[in-house]
Amino acid sequence: MVRLRAGLGAGALAIFVALLATSNAAQTPRKWYKGNTHTHTVNSDGDSTPDAVVRWYREHGYQFLVLTDHNYLTSVAGVNALHGADDKFLVIKGEEVTDRFGDQPVHINGLDVSEQVSPQGGASVTEVMQRNVDAIRKASGVPHINHPNFRWAVTADDLKRVRNNKLLEIYNGHPQTNNVGGGGVPGMEEAWDAILTSGVLLYGLAVDDAHTFKDPGNPAVAGPGRGWVVVRSERLAPRAILDAMERGEFYSSTGVELAEYDVTAEGIRLAIRPTAFSKYRIQFVGNGGRVLSEAIGTSAVYTFTGDEGYVRARVLESNGAMAWAQPVTVARR
Repeated sequence: MVRLRAGLGAGALAIFVALLATSNAAQTPRKWYKGNTHTHTVNSDGDSTPDAVVRWYREHGYQFLVLTDHNYLTSVAGVNALHGADDKFLVIKGEEVTDRFGDQPVHINGLDVSEQVSPQGGASVTEVMQRNVDAIRKASGVPHINHPNFRWAVTADDLKRVRNNKLLEIYNGHPQTNNVGGGGVPGMEEAWDAILTSGVLLYGLAVDDAHTFKDPGNPAVAGPGRGWVVVRSERLAPRAILDAMERGEFYSSTGVELAEYDVTAEGIRLAIRPTAFSKYRIQFVGNGGRVLSEAIGTSAVYTFTGDEGYVRARVLESNGAMAWAQPVTVARR
């Protein structure tokens, strides 16, 4: 049996561990790092320079940031020289590969790509995604598919056909991304559960997709700080962070902090770091998006039965914030 507990450290704390993780892996010392993987500067359609953008995240408690300008690979050497600090703050290079099929926008982030990736096009939405994912991988980058409900462009059926991609935005802080769905189109959590139920394992990201830093507090613009990830990694370095994300060793949040998230062969235990002004519901979700169990309070335990398919945890806070832990595949007993 493997049992891991998140200790004290910078940022919110949680953990996802594969059910068959080894004891040696459990003993490897790792830390927790808060970051954002989708951000824009004046090099595409943001309103602020890379220096100003990086400064905002550095001063607001983040440990890493990926700059992802549209079809432009912004250099991060200068901002890392100014703001980077060993095991404290890191800027990772990236690009939002911005493509389309007809009038449907198809945007995929390439994290830590070695060179700028041109939009690849294709004969369908799925082919456009696949060709761009393949191009990002060829450039030694890590892909993640962005805001599928932006202009209602990408469906769950499209997403589950894409290969060699592990990351999907389930929450995007831009005010036009339709996270909760509508008009008969499912929200991103519902789409995520449909994909997981089909047998395709994707890990869910929360990002802010910030463009606007000069109009703080305006909900009608894409401001910073609305969604983030907390990653468990052995060090604060680009490949260490991204490899951990592709293993699902992170959680996503719009404001809830987790104090503990343990996975064993028997089940899951979760605890929240609460605020004095909030109440919490903890839900465990399985195949088909079915709520398997719900607890009121700041901690909960779920015991696997073997017929869930997968189990993921989410936390709902009384003022609207949420946190999502990554899905665990459960072997049928």
